[in-house]
Amino acid sequence: MARRTTTVTTTPADSSRYADLKKMLEGRRRDLLREVQGKMRSVRTDTGRERDILDQGESSEADIQEDIELALIQMKAETLGRVNEALRRLDEGHYGNCFECGDEISEARLRALPFAVRCKDCEEARETAEHRERTLAQRRGGSSLFHDLSH
Repeated sequence: MARRTTTVTTTPADSSRYADLKKMLEGRRRDLLREVQGKMRSVRTDTGRERDILDQGESSEADIQEDIELALIQMKAETLGRVNEALRRLDEGHYGNCFECGDEISEARLRALPFAVRCKDCEEARETAEHRERTLAQRRGGSSLFHDLSH
């Protein structure tokens, strides 16, 4: 699909929506920062303290738990980056419009997924196309595998 650009004109309703969305995004950013910093402090504190008294099995379990904690920190940090990008788009007047069709993304969708870049319909179309592409790739890969085994 061709990306349509729209000119944003600010009306009182638009400025109210802008203020509401900015407040929501900044709150989400604040919460994510607090969570990431808290988890990082927790991982640093717990890592050094418990290693001396663990046997091999407990140490392995602690390593797995640490890996999970680090993966959670990474996911939250990535989400934080997306929220920061959404705030940048909001300040530039591009936030809340679908990257694909240019239509306004519903406020309910933005509240659920504040860094959404596509409207529900365009996102579903993209996901369907990706699923179809993966299925075709698997069939191509799978059929060539069975073809090779039959010879």
